[in-house]
Amino acid sequence: MSAALSVRALAKRYGDLVALHDVSFELDRGELLAVVGPNGAGKTTLLSILAGAVEPSDGGFELSGGRIGWAPQRAAVYLRLSVRENLELFAHLERLEDPREAAAGMLEQTALASRAEEPVGRLSGGNRQRVNVALALIAQPAVLALDEPTAALDPGQRERLWEFIEGLVEGGAAVLYSTHNIGEVSRHARRVLVLDEGEARLDGSPAELMQAGGEPPDGDLERALVRFLQ
Repeated sequence: MSAALSVRALAKRYGDLVALHDVSFELDRGELLAVVGPNGAGKTTLLSILAGAVEPSDGGFELSGGRIGWAPQRAAVYLRLSVRENLELFAHLERLEDPREAAAGMLEQTALASRAEEPVGRLSGGNRQRVNVALALIAQPAVLALDEPTAALDPGQRERLWEFIEGLVEGGAAVLYSTHNIGEVSRHARRVLVLDEGEARLDGSPAELMQAGGEPPDGDLERALVRFLQ
């Protein structure tokens, strides 16, 4: 079975600044990939290219059907509109055949039906981020890209959002997300893509990163990442 996403020699340059250099990987259906690395490593650049918001300088990527849904770190929502109105608007922008039906289905899928008529600006941070993910899902994408999905959420909100994301993965979605929260990598990711100065330094399991960073199997993944990048 072909991969949901195949990235080949992806590169992005801004003049003399190299944001990404020759990054390649594949992502299968039902797989959760964490993209980690220090600030300026190229994480957001990678996701922005996949989302179509930034043009690559070289290389490219292929999807096995469908499209990529993107949830940027800053929720792309209209705070004065209700949850339902946001979903219907984005469904219209995606040129879906029946925006109302698409919005209704997404409200059920994301367990937001009870909040459907609330203005997004009145929602908690966790529910607002859930709306952000729902907007990325409205066109039923083959791949979901999340940029720092739990940033600024409290522990309870993070836990509920992760339950939702893992449910998507169990249902066959291919998900990649950037994060600085290495604890979430330990708990949730099946694979880790380590970026540093625009280059892919490691693509493997959290256990492989532990080994590469000189940590025992029950050691600290964040310490392993720091050592690996030194």
